[in-house]
Amino acid sequence: QVQLVESGGGLVQTGGSLRVSCAASGRAFSSYTGGWFRQAPGKEREFVAAISWSGGTTLYADSVKGRFTISRDNAKTTVYLQMNTLKPEDTAVYYCSASSFRLARRHSDYVYWGQGTEVTVSS
Repeated sequence: QVQLVESGGGLVQTGGSLRVSCAASGRAFSSYTGGWFRQAPGKEREFVAAISWSGGTTLYADSVKGRFTISRDNAKTTVYLQMNTLKPEDTAVYYCSASSFRLARRHSDYVYWGQGTEVTVSS
């Protein structure tokens, strides 16, 4: 079992930056792919980014490529999402997740989920 707790969400202006974190506990989180998804009001949950267990390979949604950076610190069992040049359309609840699949981007490939942290980008 893996427990995930997100933090770092908040209110930021358009063009600003924010870093959200995901602290993991439980069995061997460092062996899982780490992922971030987001869900805006009235919309389905969508893939944002994923990072391999070693941190050596990353994957991004086209909508955030070049603006967001996913990273992980396995010693601290934490996954980060650095978000730069934020836009109002980035407003959503951001969820951390863990998958046994390599660089999964499908929601169904992730078995562990956090409760989410809210990010609001004002225009």
